[in-house]
Amino acid sequence: METTTLPLIESDFYFINAQLSDEERNQFEMVRHFMETEVEPIITDYWKKDEFPKQLIPKMAELKIAGLSYSGYNCPGKSVLLDGLLAAEMARIDPSVATFMGVHGGLAMGSIYLCGSEAQKEKWLVPMSKMELIGAFALTEPLSGSDTARGLQTTCKRIGNGWVLNGEKKWIGNAGFADVVIVWARDVDDQKVKGFLVEKGTAGFTTTKIENKIALRCVENAHIVLEEVYVSEENRLQNALSFKNTAEVLRMTRAGVAWLAVGCAQGAYEKTVQYVHQRTQFGKNIGSFQLVQERLARMLGNVTAAQCMTSQLTYMQGLGFMGDHHASLAKMQTTLMLRETVALGRETLGGNGILLDYHVARFFCDAEAIYSYEGTKDMNSLIVGRGITGMNAFV
Repeated sequence: METTTLPLIESDFYFINAQLSDEERNQFEMVRHFMETEVEPIITDYWKKDEFPKQLIPKMAELKIAGLSYSGYNCPGKSVLLDGLLAAEMARIDPSVATFMGVHGGLAMGSIYLCGSEAQKEKWLVPMSKMELIGAFALTEPLSGSDTARGLQTTCKRIGNGWVLNGEKKWIGNAGFADVVIVWARDVDDQKVKGFLVEKGTAGFTTTKIENKIALRCVENAHIVLEEVYVSEENRLQNALSFKNTAEVLRMTRAGVAWLAVGCAQGAYEKTVQYVHQRTQFGKNIGSFQLVQERLARMLGNVTAAQCMTSQLTYMQGLGFMGDHHASLAKMQTTLMLRETVALGRETLGGNGILLDYHVARFFCDAEAIYSYEGTKDMNSLIVGRGITGMNAFV
């Protein structure tokens, strides 16, 4: 019987990774090895347990990728392209681990990098870059998700040499075990949004793990309650003076979420191809079926389009002319394509597509969270629409 040599499974169809230097390629391969050997063998069990594999944090620290694109303060100062490709590479194996790093190295460290004083950067970014301290980012609230710019209800009030915070936050990744949480609150006196570094164990600051999620189950999201939480002036982000500063952080990290969408789609595509290489029906390998090949082509088309779009966005980011509407278009479109891609993968696996054993089901579920966080499709479409028309359609 004639045997067919199957091609390698490759989701980087247009060789986006070829843009990396040799040094960057070495770091990329190191992260790939870590994800494939340390994360992939255990992640399904942790997904079922609804827990983050915290024992991996010291090994993640050895990769030296926290705050990858920041310069100084013990941060690596690498290119934003490498930062994005590593986010996708982590998400290719598990979007929860990629999200953990995005929250710590992107949102939390990014808030300090963009909005902190020199003293705050030296104090916090150095140990955070070594992952000796883990960070979280608390913006979203129970009654304020998309409407954080105007609807933020957590308050801060200047009292002597410090501030008192009151309110609630929801869906805050890493918050249950983070050493420091960046909390955004509205000043009751001037109505401006300000940022605070709230340390673990601060009186009045409590976290409750959110249970029963169907997506990103390894991300330990928390509901935070702040009751008369006192924070010193030293722990107020000195250059966070309004929501515009918060938006700067979100603009930077929204590009990162687009890369997570790319990686999640890559993972679903690769696991689907792996499955069709092995599965037979009607006496034939299902990879030889026309309908299966059409689905695979659509999946790869989505992955490749998302890679090219996000790569160009990252190029613009590196040059310093990426705007809100550019980042929002990438986040909106890559997650739309992600949703279709994981659905096609799940469909191709048939009944096995709802089993965690084959990984596609995990990507299928995790895609729903990536589709929703850092701005829903509707909110990002309005940001893009405002950029197109010059008119604000937000209510």
